[in-house]
Amino acid sequence: MSQEGLLRPGIVQLRVLDMEEAITHYVDRIGLDFVGKEDDGRVYLKGYDEFHHHSVVLRPADSAGIDLFAFKADTQESVDMYRKRIEEYGLEIEDVPAGEQPGTGPRIAFTIPSGHRIELFADMDLSENGPETNNPYTWKNEPRGMRAQRMDHALLYGPNIDKVEEFFTKVLDFHLPERVDLPDGTLAIWMTVSNKAHDIAFVKHDEPGKLHHLAFYLEDWSDIGHAADLMARYDISRDVGPTRHGITRGQTIYFFDPSGNRNEVYCGGYTAYKDHPTRVWDGNHVGRGIFYYERQLNDAFLTVVT
Repeated sequence: MSQEGLLRPGIVQLRVLDMEEAITHYVDRIGLDFVGKEDDGRVYLKGYDEFHHHSVVLRPADSAGIDLFAFKADTQESVDMYRKRIEEYGLEIEDVPAGEQPGTGPRIAFTIPSGHRIELFADMDLSENGPETNNPYTWKNEPRGMRAQRMDHALLYGPNIDKVEEFFTKVLDFHLPERVDLPDGTLAIWMTVSNKAHDIAFVKHDEPGKLHHLAFYLEDWSDIGHAADLMARYDISRDVGPTRHGITRGQTIYFFDPSGNRNEVYCGGYTAYKDHPTRVWDGNHVGRGIFYYERQLNDAFLTVVT
């Protein structure tokens, strides 16, 4: 698939309440690589199959949740092109200087109608512990814990979902593989800038700027089962699963980090091409869309956000 402009999710920054507990959870249990800790207390992590310096940032805070979600562009020229589009759309741009996160070039930041901070950047150093490129093995170092390959996507909760869809599709060149429409309007959208089933998703919610979950990609269904065994062994708070989605067709488990941020480990999902029609679900079938086997939603999955 020929792709220019935005390429993929690049960085997420989460707020955590206890950094040592968070490091144990994300490094030892989920299996991310520890990259480093800076003087401001932020911790930088990456999946073992990610080439660049980091993808997950943990920030010590008094409340859990998400600070920002950033997408990586192919060039700085593409970032400049999106800056012009975003300003023409009417959103205010904040410039984040190079080095605000280690190994990372300049970023542009803006707040979308759902209340979330989105950022775009082009330049990040390659990791010293990235995948091999010369006659590579499947992995460089034996994976730990749930064996998360990469940070994959986020589901965000907030208002103005119609405006969010308009902005992502018309300004940032995303397309819409799947959606849920109710008689009174759109409930949820799954959007991608690649050919994954989704790179980001949104659900209509009164409070702005909320995180439903951050997802990490595993290799296959057997790794999902392995992750479930680890959750049982280490008493990790599990929300739903193992199961699969009708929407995206991915296999999944939802669970919580020690601060209350919901995580997902995820594998599978269909390939989404730009010329495919959008799959549409209605309110009578959304239970099967979210949890394909159970065919119903639990209250915690609908209401607990950070």
